[in-house]
Order: sequence, then C-alpha cells, then structure tokens
Amino acid sequence: MPDRLAHHRQRTLADDERIAWLRLIRSANVGPGTFFSLLERFGTAQRALDALPDLARRGGRAGTIRIATAAAASRELEDAHRIGATLLAWGEPTYPPLLAHIHDPPPVIYARGRQNLLTKKTIGVVGARNASTNGRRFAKKLAADLGGGGLMVVSGLARGIDAAAHDGALATGTAAVLGGGIDIVYPAENRDLYDRIAETGVLLSEVAPGTQPQARHFPRRNRIISGMARGVVVVEASPRSGSLITARMALEQGREVFAVPGAAMDPRARGTNHLIREGATLTESAEDVFTVLADARAPEKAEIIVDNQYTMNESTSVEATISARDEIIAALGPTPTTVDELLRVCQFSQAVVSTVLLELELAGRLERHPGSKVSLLMDH
Repeated sequence: MPDRLAHHRQRTLADDERIAWLRLIRSANVGPGTFFSLLERFGTAQRALDALPDLARRGGRAGTIRIATAAAASRELEDAHRIGATLLAWGEPTYPPLLAHIHDPPPVIYARGRQNLLTKKTIGVVGARNASTNGRRFAKKLAADLGGGGLMVVSGLARGIDAAAHDGALATGTAAVLGGGIDIVYPAENRDLYDRIAETGVLLSEVAPGTQPQARHFPRRNRIISGMARGVVVVEASPRSGSLITARMALEQGREVFAVPGAAMDPRARGTNHLIREGATLTESAEDVFTVLADARAPEKAEIIVDNQYTMNESTSVEATISARDEIIAALGPTPTTVDELLRVCQFSQAVVSTVLLELELAGRLERHPGSKVSLLMDH
C-alpha cells in the first residue's frame, strides 16, 4: 500500500472524481506508482492532470504528453456498465481490502459479478497451463476444500491449474483476475467457466474493456492475484513459469507461499519443489493452508483517501528540482538502482528526488522496476 497515504479516511469517490482518476491512470506514462506519487503531491487527480504537461516538459519531453480526455473516460465507463461491470477505486469500501496494501495497487479496477465476495478472506491458487491430470484434480479438490473452509479462491482464468481451481470453488465463490478487458474471455475455451464465474463469483480487470490480452499484462495481473490474497498456493510450475512470478510477488508483498510437491522427474514439479526448498510451506491438503493462516498475522485494513489540498512545499519547488535534476540524471543509468541508493549518492531530500523521478517518468525517460528500483532509458 502507498504508506504515505495510509492515514487518510475511506470514502466513495464522487462521479467527477471517478472520471478524473480514470483519466489520470489512462494518460501516457502514468502507471500505478506514478499515479499515487501525483495524488500525494497534488491532492486530487484533477490537479495532477492540470500539472502533467509542465511536469513532462521539465523532465525533458519534447512533444505534448497524451492526456486522456473526459469524453474517453466517460465512454470507457459506459462500455463497462453496458456489460454489468463496476469501476472500483482505491480507497473505496468496495475495493479489495488487502490489495490496497501492496506497493503498486491498481488505482481503479473493474469488477463484474458478486462484489460482496471481495471482502472475504482470500487465497490464491495458481499453476501450470499444461497441467497434469492429477494436478488438475488436486487443484479442484483443494479449491473446493479451501472454499468450504471459508476462503475465497482467486486465480487467473488460464487453462490448466487456474481453470481447475476456479471450477472447484464455484460453489463457494471464486474471483478471476483477467489479463485483458473485463469483457474478453482468454483463452476462448474457458468461455463457459467465465460465464459461470460472472454468475456466482466475481471477475476483475484493471485495463479498459475491449483490451486484448498482451504478454505485458500478465505480470500485472499476477500482482493482483497475490495482492488480494493472504497466501498463494502453487500446484504445478516449471522453473520459468508465471506461477513462480506470482509466488515471488506474494513474498514481496508479505504473503504466505504454499507449494504442492511433485515427482522429481516431472518438469512441472521443479518449480514447486524449488519453492519448498526455499521455504514455502509443503502443501498436501487444505488443512496445511488453514494451519499456517491461523497463525499468520493478516495485514491490517487501511483507512485511505487523499486530502483535497495541494501538498507541494518549498522542498519540492521548481527551483529546488532544477538545481538537482542534472546531478540525479547523471547518477542514473540503464542498470536499475534503488531509490534509497540514489538518495545516498545524491544527498538531496527525498521530496526533491521523488519529484525529479516523477518528471523523468512522465517524459518517458525513466523506467521503474520491482523492489523500488529505477533506470534511465538511454534512447532519449
């Protein structure tokens, strides 16, 4: 969760605020981290939108930054409403509570189906797309048992383990996080499962309706699966699979990781066996999950919403950032470095460094990486 905003009270956005939030996150070079940095600095999304052109220019952008229009945001909301989806904003009572705590939560996320399920305690179940028959059977039974014990199962609607987990949890409610738009079924073979989840569970997506799934969407989807959950169970996974990325994200988010052991000769067991060697809980039944979660301290809910005041101060003034910008750029390179290391090397205040990084990112000159790392894009 963006800790710097954690003290703010929870509330539902007004309609004009909702449009402004959607415009901001759909504007060029504004990802979740940048969104919350802007919200922290300017207090409201509308003030941040007004400031984008100047910030991008100061960061070195030659042309005009693309800012999503109010008309485009309204059309997107209309498209979502037409298919029965609702836009949930970070800080609202309906937003998945644990997801609000991760480092880069989606500022807005679409939900279709039984939104009341989002307040349930949640467990992720993920695994290989080319799953074995035994793996799919185990995932379905595990999900059914976890659901019967009061947990909502979240997964990614992929073929294999994901589909089996959703199928097993249909009776108790399951959440599917999509890699494309809330109205896009991928893979197409899961159409029937998608429809059943829309009726008895809940579908989620952070991208606009109509967006076709792309490879870059899936790591972002995986962070939502782990971020919603108190823990993630990996049933089968090859060493380089997306399921292991989800497990790594779960660890970074402070969640529990569970892994189902497999035969040494099966390549689909190498990933899960590796997780067990690295300290994941060996999982042979739902009881193994319940035992660990009973002893684990769950993340606390936050009361969150930003103040309706402009928060810029002298430490982040234009003059302060101008004098620091060249030195900060010189300290950056194509190799990712932590923001803490940048602060140590440059000896500027955190507010000044954060402002310069924000300007560079809006100019398309900076890339953010996991672990609070940043790098300079050298083609500028």
